[in-house]
Amino acid sequence: MRLTPAQIERIRSVVADLAGAQATVRLFGSRLDDSAHGGDVDLLVEVVEPVAEPALLAARIAGRVSRLLDGRKVDVVLAAPNLKELPIHHVARRAGIVL
Repeated sequence: MRLTPAQIERIRSVVADLAGAQATVRLFGSRLDDSAHGGDVDLLVEVVEPVAEPALLAARIAGRVSRLLDGRKVDVVLAAPNLKELPIHHVARRAGIVL
């Protein structure tokens, strides 16, 4: 995994602050490959409560994490009880690592 322990802690803190303490966050995609270089940070954020404005929440998490990672591109996929499950959710759960 190409994130430092400090970066992981910061990501977890941002997710808890914006999505709630019960939210979980998984890293998936190219950042899991230690032999790769570059690439964006792909996160699956799972919340237990319905999300009224999912696009806004995802954008806030992505923006704040991006700033913490010196402008690195961050993609956030949300999973919540009121949101449709998509194939990307299954991929992220299967291949991702809980931070």
